[in-house]
Amino acid sequence: MARKITGGMFLSLDGVMQAPGGPGEDPMGGFDEAGWVFKLWDEGVEPALGKLFGGDYDLLLGRRTYDIFAAYWPYAEGDNKPMSEAFTKAAKFVLTSGDQELPWENSHRLSSVDDVARVKESEGPDLVIQGSSTLYPALLSAGLIDELVLMTYPLTLGRGKRMFGEGTPVGKLEMTDHWVTDKGTIVAAYKPGGALPPYPPEAPIPILSERELARRKKIEDGTW
Repeated sequence: MARKITGGMFLSLDGVMQAPGGPGEDPMGGFDEAGWVFKLWDEGVEPALGKLFGGDYDLLLGRRTYDIFAAYWPYAEGDNKPMSEAFTKAAKFVLTSGDQELPWENSHRLSSVDDVARVKESEGPDLVIQGSSTLYPALLSAGLIDELVLMTYPLTLGRGKRMFGEGTPVGKLEMTDHWVTDKGTIVAAYKPGGALPPYPPEAPIPILSERELARRKKIEDGTW
């Protein structure tokens, strides 16, 4: 039986997922709001996190998220010690085109989406994606994502990396669970729902007036 791949993501209302965890996490592109999740920490998301990390799992990560995790979690103590031990124990599959060292124990390099597909079909626990925005377009296109768990916080960040970047395929998502916390965070789980249906015949038909035709001509000319 194939492993399930679930992506768990903290998002802002304007779709930014960059550097939720702490200062200095990922300043690429001049992003200066790192740690935004903990500025508005919401206990209402904890059931979703418990579902993601409450049992056995392996991690599927992009190389930059792996670097962030490998520089933090093996050294975490105190209240974070149980998560540190769980992440270290888990197999960490890193999808990367580079040949950088992967020094954290139980780390495995994947060079292509085909490699991810082979891991998915292998024996082992389900896979959880954290961060790793660059993985989603390719994995969604390949039909390898089974579930998305999105925790959308009530704030806007204006700029930063987004989960659904260039190359994200067109398709429906079917909501399988949802709730809104007392602090206004929207927690929603989705599974892929197939292709979009065609434009329905009962929907409004565009009126091709002279003004509409002129507007479309401007679009073609790049002057609209």
